[in-house]
Amino acid sequence: MPIELTVGPPVLTINQGNTFMVTELNGEIAAESEQGVFSNDTRFVSYYSIFANGYSWQRLSSSTVSYYAARIYLTNPTFETEDGSVEASTLALVITREVSGSGISENLEVTNYSMKRVRFNLELAIRCDFADIFEVRSHRFVRRGRIQTVWNDERAELVTSYSNQDFHRHMIYRLLSCGSVAHFANGRIAFELDIPAGGSWYVASRLELILTEQIPDHEEVHIGDENELMRLQSAWQERATKLTSSNEEIYRLFNQSVEDMGALRLYEQECDPDTWMPAAGVPWYVALFGRDSLIASLQNMSVNPRFALGALVKLSQYQATEIDDHRDAQPGKILHELRIGELAQFKKIPHTPYYGTADATALYLVTLHETWKWLGDKSILEMHKDAALKCLDWIDNYGDLDGDGFQEYQTRSAQGYENMCWKDSGDSIVYADGTQVKQPKAVCELQGYVFDAWMRMSEVFDALGDGDRAIQLRKKAAVLYKNFNEKFWCEDIGFFALSLDPDKKPVRTIASNAGHCLWSGLASPQHAEKVVKRFMQQDLWSGWGIRTLSSRHPAYNAHSYHRGSVWPHDNGIIALGFKRYGYGVEAGKLARDISEAASHFVSHRLPELYAGIQRQIASFPVQYSGANVPQTWAAGSVFHLMQAMLGLQADAPNGKLYVDPTLPNWLPDVVLSDLKVADSNIKLKFWRDGDQSLWSATVDGGNITVEQKSWRPWDISKV
Repeated sequence: MPIELTVGPPVLTINQGNTFMVTELNGEIAAESEQGVFSNDTRFVSYYSIFANGYSWQRLSSSTVSYYAARIYLTNPTFETEDGSVEASTLALVITREVSGSGISENLEVTNYSMKRVRFNLELAIRCDFADIFEVRSHRFVRRGRIQTVWNDERAELVTSYSNQDFHRHMIYRLLSCGSVAHFANGRIAFELDIPAGGSWYVASRLELILTEQIPDHEEVHIGDENELMRLQSAWQERATKLTSSNEEIYRLFNQSVEDMGALRLYEQECDPDTWMPAAGVPWYVALFGRDSLIASLQNMSVNPRFALGALVKLSQYQATEIDDHRDAQPGKILHELRIGELAQFKKIPHTPYYGTADATALYLVTLHETWKWLGDKSILEMHKDAALKCLDWIDNYGDLDGDGFQEYQTRSAQGYENMCWKDSGDSIVYADGTQVKQPKAVCELQGYVFDAWMRMSEVFDALGDGDRAIQLRKKAAVLYKNFNEKFWCEDIGFFALSLDPDKKPVRTIASNAGHCLWSGLASPQHAEKVVKRFMQQDLWSGWGIRTLSSRHPAYNAHSYHRGSVWPHDNGIIALGFKRYGYGVEAGKLARDISEAASHFVSHRLPELYAGIQRQIASFPVQYSGANVPQTWAAGSVFHLMQAMLGLQADAPNGKLYVDPTLPNWLPDVVLSDLKVADSNIKLKFWRDGDQSLWSATVDGGNITVEQKSWRPWDISKV
C-alpha cells in the first residue's frame, strides 16, 4: 500500500517569484505561527480567518492545484441567526487563491444547499505584522516603526501600512466584485449575506503587497494574469528535456522536479526574458543564493543549460570588490545570500549581501565552464572572463588563508556563520570523538571544488587563447592533487579526512563530504575505490541514500540537519563521483534509493532532506520537519542521478555529446527527448539487453554527434 508523506506540519503553500503564502489546511493563517503572506523577506499578513456569524468554518478538503494556486472546500457548523438555526453542512464555502503579479488573488463563493433563505454575516479577520522573515523563523520579534490601518468605503479596500524611517510596506485588501456591501469594524471586514435556497454569493478580492512609500493609484497596481503564469510555466516545461520510462517512479519524480524548478525561478527584469534566477527553497530561502543557485544550475544542464545564465550574470554583478569583515566579503568572492527585508536595510544582519561561504567562488568557475560545454558559445566565456579572473584571484589570495595550498575558511563577522561549506549548520564539522572542530577549517570538498575549477578554467583559457595561464592552472592543480591525496588520506580509516583542523591535523570523521571529492576528480583512483566501498557500508548507506555522517559516529543523529540526515542533492553529487571513477552500478543504487524515497512523499516531491533512519522491510523515509519543500537542490537531484546512470557529458565546443549508460535492473529503459546541446535537439533511447545497456540517438539540427565514452577523472599525468 503506497504511503504519502507530508513534510512538517500540514499546511498549504503557494508561491510565485518572491511572493508566497503559507496557511493552515483550512486556508486560515494561524496567529503566532510561521505562516503568513510573504514577499521580499517581509511577512505582510500574519493572521487571517473567516467566520459565519462568529463561527469558524469546517474544512472538508483542500489542496494546491498548482505551485501558485490552491483551493479549499469548507462547510458550516450549526449556528444561530435572526431567522433561526442554520443546520450544519447546509452551506458550502469554496476559497480559490493564486499568487500572481505582486500579491494574492482570492475568490470566495458561498452556496446555500438548504431549502430556505439564509441571512448571516460573513467576516474576514486580517492582521499584519510586517515582520522580517528572519524574525518569523527565529520566533524573536522586535517591535519597530508604526502600523496604521485605514478602511476606504468608496473603494471598498483595506490599507494597512508600516513605516520605519525610510522602510515602508503596505498591504491592500481590495474588493474587485462583491455580492453585497462590505463594512469594516473591530479589525474585520463584514459582508451581509442574503442567499436564497439553492443560491450562491460571490466575492472576488485582491491582496496587494506594496514595497514603496507611496501607494500606487488603483489603476497602476498590476493584478497579474493566471494565463501569463501558465504561459511562463508551460514555456519552461516545453523547453525542458522530457523523460519517459516504464519505471513510473523515476518518470513522476523527473516531471515533478521539472515543474518545481519552474516554480522556484526568480525572474530578473534587467535580464532577457528567458533568463531566470533560482530561489533556494520555500518558505525560508526565497532569495538569491550563491552556492544553491550554482549547484541548481549544474543540475539543470541536461534539462535546460540556459538555466545557468541568470546565476552567472547576477552573481557576477554582486561579486565583492572590497574587504568588509561585517559581511565576510573579500575582493572577488561570490555571495552566499542576499536579503532585502527591514533587518537587511538597516544592516541589523550582514545579508546585504552576506559572503559567508567558501565554496561559491570556485563553483562559479565550475558552472561557467560547464555552461560553455553544453551551449558551446564562447561569448559566454568572454562575457564572464573578468569575473572568472577575480574568482581565481580570490582563491589564491583569500581562500588559502595560510599559503599552504589548501582552502580554509574563518569567519570574521560577529554575525557570521561558523561553517562556510555546504554543511553550514554550526555543529556539522566534528572530530571523530564528536567534539567540534574550531576554525580555521579546511574541509575536503573545498579542495575538490578548487581543483576542478582550475582544471576547467585551464580549458577555458586555452579556448580564449591564453595558453600560459592555462598551463599555470594545470600545474597548480597537479600540486593540489598530490598534496591532497597525501595529506587528507587516512589509511587507518580507509577514507579521506573530513577536514584539516587549525593545527593542520586530519579530522578522521567518516562523512559524505568525501563524495564531492570524487565528483571533482581530486581523488586518486586507488583511494576512490576504497571510498566507494566504504560509502556502501551500512553506517553510511541507509537504504534511502547516503547519510551525511556515519551512524557509528558519536555525534550521529538521524534527525539532525547535517549529522546523519540524508540530502538528495548530496547523493546526486556522490552518484556523479561514483560514475566518474567507473562505479556505475553503485551510482544506480543511490538513484534507486532517492527515487523510491520520493515515491513516499506527496506528489513525488523530494524535500530538502529527510532523516537517516535505516531502511527496513515495509518502512518509509522519515521526515525532517523543518525541511524546505519545494527546494531547488532536492528537485534537481534526480537530474544529476540520471546524468550519472546515463553517463551524459557534453562537449559542445567540439561538437560532441558523450553517453556511457549503466542501467540498473529497476530501470530497464529511459528515453530523453528535447535534450539541448548547442543548437542540436537530441533524442536518446536507452534500454537493457541482458546485462548490457544499449542506446540510440537521433539528432535534429546543429552539428552535435553522439558517441559512447566513459567519464574519467582529470588526467594530470601530462602536466
